[in-house]
Amino acid sequence: MTDHDLDILSRTLYGEARGEYIQGGPAALIAVANVIVNRWRRGGKYGKTLTEVCLKPKQFSCWNQGDPNRTLIQQEDLEMDLLFKLCGKVARKVTKGIWPDLTRDSDHYHATSCKPSWARAEKVKLHLGRHVFYKLD
Repeated sequence: MTDHDLDILSRTLYGEARGEYIQGGPAALIAVANVIVNRWRRGGKYGKTLTEVCLKPKQFSCWNQGDPNRTLIQQEDLEMDLLFKLCGKVARKVTKGIWPDLTRDSDHYHATSCKPSWARAEKVKLHLGRHVFYKLD
């Protein structure tokens, strides 16, 4: 794992879960980090590095072309944002196993505002704020 991997993971957390943090605290950031780290540890189709996992097309909407979060998370001065700094702390602690896997080994999640075709009630591991977490693999 490189500093670049941790930066991309932090940016992904910021893009995917900062709104949940504002409403519910750090658990939302930790849970999204758990999913990404679970995918990284499984390797294979998800990617061999944290960067590959985060940037894999159509996996995390904040990196999709046209998503308003993409422009935000690519800003160089994002490091000045206190919430982004917290995302960095979460990224480091989750990747090192210091903080627990709140998602019980989940590898997928979605916002409650949508229901992807892959979402199956019997695969749900956690409901947290406006996200639902699943173990599909």
